[in-house]
Amino acid sequence: MSDKILIAYGSKYGATAEIADKIGHVLADEGFETDVLSVDKVKNLADYKAVVIGSAVYFGGWRKEVKKFIKNNETGLAERPVWIFCSGPAGKGDPVKKMQGWIVPKGLKPVVDRLKPKDVAVFHGNVNPAKMSGLEKWTIRNVKSDVGDFRDWEMITKWAKGIAGALKG
Repeated sequence: MSDKILIAYGSKYGATAEIADKIGHVLADEGFETDVLSVDKVKNLADYKAVVIGSAVYFGGWRKEVKKFIKNNETGLAERPVWIFCSGPAGKGDPVKKMQGWIVPKGLKPVVDRLKPKDVAVFHGNVNPAKMSGLEKWTIRNVKSDVGDFRDWEMITKWAKGIAGALKG
């Protein structure tokens, strides 16, 4: 096993991929070698010292490819430190409160609990109607979702530096 860190993500329109990329850059600035990959591009966990997993929250759920990745790689993930984040709540205020009491999808919670992640974070997302289908635009209008980029890059950077500190410690 090398000292490389994997940042694996599932993103529908790219906002979560941008968060994963930021985390990868922060960890690289802290001296770690990183790979930032969509979960469907990850072939083997053996090369990684630690794994950061991120999923977009899209209409109240995690990306199916992220759920599949975690379930299919439970054994390998359990052998190394894991951090998890999700992004999606739009608007101002505490992103955890905006998730209305859940962070990890119910069906995935037992697996995540067995992994004992070092942390599970929730970051605000980016709701960009220009990238959405007509049905998606209609839905966000009808649920009165906030629209815009609400990602807190300072919070994301601080979280990534916390990962670096834990791995160095």
